[in-house]
Amino acid sequence: MNTRLLLLRGCRLLPWTPIMEKTIEDPPTSAVLLDRCHFSQVIFNSVEKFYVPGGDITCYYTFAEHFIPRRKDWIGIFRVGWKTTREYYTFMWVALPSDINNKSAKQQEVQFKAYYLPKDDEYYQFCYVDQDGVVRGASIPFQFRPESEEDILVVTTKGKVEEIEQHNEELCKENQELKDSCASLQKQNSSMQAELQRKQEELETLQSINKKLEQKVKEQKTCWETELLQLKEHNQKVSSENEKMGIRVDQLQAQLSTQEKEMEKLVQGDQDKAEQLEHLKKENDQLFFSLTEQREQQKKLQQIVEDMKQKETTAAKKQQELMDENFDLSRRLSENKIICDVLQREKERMERENDLLKKENSRLLSYMGLDFDSLPCQVPTSDQGGAGQNPGLVYGNPYSGIQESSAPSLLSIKKCFTCKSDFADEICDHTLEQQQMQTLCLNCPICDKTFPAREKQIFKDHVFCHSL
Repeated sequence: MNTRLLLLRGCRLLPWTPIMEKTIEDPPTSAVLLDRCHFSQVIFNSVEKFYVPGGDITCYYTFAEHFIPRRKDWIGIFRVGWKTTREYYTFMWVALPSDINNKSAKQQEVQFKAYYLPKDDEYYQFCYVDQDGVVRGASIPFQFRPESEEDILVVTTKGKVEEIEQHNEELCKENQELKDSCASLQKQNSSMQAELQRKQEELETLQSINKKLEQKVKEQKTCWETELLQLKEHNQKVSSENEKMGIRVDQLQAQLSTQEKEMEKLVQGDQDKAEQLEHLKKENDQLFFSLTEQREQQKKLQQIVEDMKQKETTAAKKQQELMDENFDLSRRLSENKIICDVLQREKERMERENDLLKKENSRLLSYMGLDFDSLPCQVPTSDQGGAGQNPGLVYGNPYSGIQESSAPSLLSIKKCFTCKSDFADEICDHTLEQQQMQTLCLNCPICDKTFPAREKQIFKDHVFCHSL
C-alpha cells in the first residue's frame, strides 16, 4: 500500500474576548448600508495575511490624489462581512498630515495597541471612515493567529488520500453552490438595501413635511390668538367710543338750540344784506357798461397792434430779401474781382508771349537779313485782309510785308513754331485746333483745371472756391 505524507500546520485557538476602547467621544458612523464606490480613495499598504496576537500592529495607508482628510476621520478594524460602520471592533483617530494641500502620495500610519485587538481567529480588515460615516478605503482580510508551534507528521494510505480528495471535491462543489446562493442573496440584499434607502428617503421627506406642517400650525395658532386679542381690544375701544358718542349727542343738541337762535338773527341780517345786494347790482350794471366800452377800445388797440406786427413782419421779410440780395451781389462782386484778376494775369501772359514773339520775329528777320524797323507796321483791324485771315495772331502776320522778290518762298511755304510742320495756308492746323479748344474749354488760372464751355457756372464756382 502506497502511503503519502501530509504536513499539517497546527493552530492554537484562543477564546474571543472583545475588549473595546472606551473613549469619551465615539467615532462618526452610519447605519445606512454602504456600497463600494468610494473604497479606492484610501489605499492600505503592507497588510499581512495574519498578525501574531499579543503585539501592537501598525497600519500603513496612502491617500488618493484628490482625497482630502478631515479632523474626525478614523480607521477601524471590522470583521469580514460587516454591513454598516457601526460594526467596528476597535478604532483609532487619523492624524492629519502636516501639508494637506500636498498632492504627492505620502504613506501615513496608525498604530493599534495589542490590548484592544481581537483575540479570535476570524478574518478582519482595516477600513478608513471619514467624519460623515462614509467608508473611503478597505484593506485585504487578515487573521490574528500565532505562528505554528510544531509540525505534525501524518502517515496515511492511498485509498484514504483518494477519499479525502473526493471529499474535498464535494466540499468544493458545496462551496461553489454556497457562493452562488451567496451572490443571489447579495443581489437580493442590494435590492433590499436600495428599497430601504428609498423608504428612508421618503420617511425623511415625510418627516420634514410633517415638521413644516407642525410649524405652520403653530404659526397659524399664534396668529389666531393674536387676532383674537386684537378683536377683544377693538371691542372694548368701540364700547368706550359709544359712551363718548352719547355724551357728544347731548352736547350737540344743546349747540343746536343755540344755533337756532343765532339763525333767527342771521335771517334778519340777510334781509338787510338783500337790500345792500340790490344797491350793489345797480352799481355792477354801471361798471359792466363801462367795462364793455373799455373792451371795445381794447379790441381796436389789438387790431392796431396786429396791423403793426404784420407791417413789421413784411419789413423784416423785405430786409431779409435785401440782405440776401446784398450777399448775392457781394458774392458776384468777389467773382468779378477774381475773374478780373484772372483776365489781368491772362493779359500779362499774352503781353509776355507777344514780347517773345517780337523777339523771335526780330531774330528771324535778322536771320533773313532784314530789319524789323524798316518793315511797315500793320495794325490788326477788321478791314485788313492779313489780320482777318489769321485772327489767332495779335499783331498780324509779320511775314506779310516782305517783298516777294527778296523771299518768294516765305509766301507759299510756312513753318509752325509749335509743331514744326510746314503749311502753305495762312494758319497751321495745330494752331487752328488750339484756338477751337480754347473757345470750347475754360481753364482755371490757379490750378489749370479745364472745364467745358457749357459748364460756365461750375467754372465760376470753382474759381470762387479758391478765394475762400
